[in-house]
Amino acid sequence: MNKRVVITGLGTISPLGNSVSETWTNVLNGVSGVNPLQRLDVNEFPAKVSAEALEFDPEQYMDRKEARKMDRFTQFAVAASQMAVEDANFKITDENAERVGVWIGSGIGGMETYESQFRTFLDKGARRVSPFFVPMMIPDMASGQVSIMLGAKGINSCTVTACASGTNSIGDAFKVIQRGDADVMITGGSEAPITNMSVAGFSSMKALSTNPDPASASRPFDADRNGFVIGEGAGILVIESLESAEARGAKIYGEIVGYGSTGDAYHVTQPAPEGEGGARSMKQAIDDAGLAPEDIDYINAHGTSTEYNDKYETAAIKSVFGDHAYKLAVSSTKSMTGHLLGAAGAVESIFCAKAIEEGILPPTINYETPDPDCDLDYVPNKARKSDVQAILNNSLGFGGHNATLIFKKFVK
Repeated sequence: MNKRVVITGLGTISPLGNSVSETWTNVLNGVSGVNPLQRLDVNEFPAKVSAEALEFDPEQYMDRKEARKMDRFTQFAVAASQMAVEDANFKITDENAERVGVWIGSGIGGMETYESQFRTFLDKGARRVSPFFVPMMIPDMASGQVSIMLGAKGINSCTVTACASGTNSIGDAFKVIQRGDADVMITGGSEAPITNMSVAGFSSMKALSTNPDPASASRPFDADRNGFVIGEGAGILVIESLESAEARGAKIYGEIVGYGSTGDAYHVTQPAPEGEGGARSMKQAIDDAGLAPEDIDYINAHGTSTEYNDKYETAAIKSVFGDHAYKLAVSSTKSMTGHLLGAAGAVESIFCAKAIEEGILPPTINYETPDPDCDLDYVPNKARKSDVQAILNNSLGFGGHNATLIFKKFVK
């Protein structure tokens, strides 16, 4: 019999703050974390804005010497993991370490490290490339460093599925506990993609918004959207078996009950027509949870503020939920955080947990001009009180990766 899996700890580094409380408060108040592009030379790119973790200082969370051996995405993951474990009031000891795992995804890993070391190679030669280059760059190192720094000796893994990485990682970790291979998992996603090559690549694809106004550039489902805003950060959850949580008297935010993951088999960047792959992922998650579509109260959408995603995700929701699609609340918190790529689904999972805990739905800000193809209830511009019982969270990634999680209010 499958074990029940509950959420007991949350941690985040985001463009809206370096804690869950600050980030969540800003989300509920409709605050945008988008600012003028600062980490790069703005004159090099058509995109003029980004969602940066401007106040992040790694030395608040780790020794300077250790921080210098980590790419920025790994620093984010370590900091958010420390927060989540502290929030869960969980202690890793010699007795339980082998039953505590880490599963943290990243879409592109240490791109900043790759760029800086390649410049060193070109300017100074191969012998000057850092011996830490490879372990700083590889996407699994966020999970590896968190395991090392916290002493977690259970399963240690990393899912790399582009913008679905964080959601897939949480879903994969959920299944680890459900089948009894671990009691506790530290899981989520981390990304630091605001680098010259990343922004250049997305710009060449014409995927990034060229709206120079930070406040209005990210506008999911709005007819005037023209691309996503690139962001950075990490979201980490502590999830554990119900038996483990109850045995130590842990606070429970909610329960994870369903996971779906599918492939489009269609195109490297465009979603399948009418979002059919995303629809299958949602159906799979609902079936896995043992629920009916009508049981879902709210969807935290992938909602990137791009033409194809918003249109086809809306179509997918309609195909799965039928008439109930128009009774659902659907919002995109990327309107405030920007798109955190491999960390997006993890940060959004934190928002789902908080929405269940507090009975309030985050808004889609900058929703001003309705799009006939996007005609659902997107919780426009203001948070809304709602006694939600079940939430669905979508993440869709390049390569045709689709991932869906379902969260429920915990009832013993």
